[in-house]
Amino acid sequence: MAGGATAVTNGSTLRGAVMEVGQTLGLEASKEVYVGRRLWGAKRMIDVVLTHPATRQRLGVECKYQGTAGTAEEKIPATIEDIRSWPIQGIVVFAGSGFSPNMKAYLVSTGKAVELPDLEVWLRLYFGLELKA
Repeated sequence: MAGGATAVTNGSTLRGAVMEVGQTLGLEASKEVYVGRRLWGAKRMIDVVLTHPATRQRLGVECKYQGTAGTAEEKIPATIEDIRSWPIQGIVVFAGSGFSPNMKAYLVSTGKAVELPDLEVWLRLYFGLELKA
């Protein structure tokens, strides 16, 4: 996987790895993109926005890392719901050993989430890039 050399140890390094995968595929990558406000007034930011340079097709990526088991994963369903309010399509890319098997299964079942090792092929399909044999 492109970007696999980057050790993912927190949310920031996950965001960097997502940007690296996108850039390796020839996509433009922007981080912390402002996209309006949430219901309670807080700024809504998208962790990474990937743009195909020729078609200008865009994809927002929310990066979620969890290194240890805990309650942080309980916020993930709200993240999936929040993506619906974005003006562009979006997914969650997740990494870390702290996600329970049930949460991983839920994330994948939404069709709006992918684990970091599967991101490259997902992006190739989404942006219509050449698939590896």
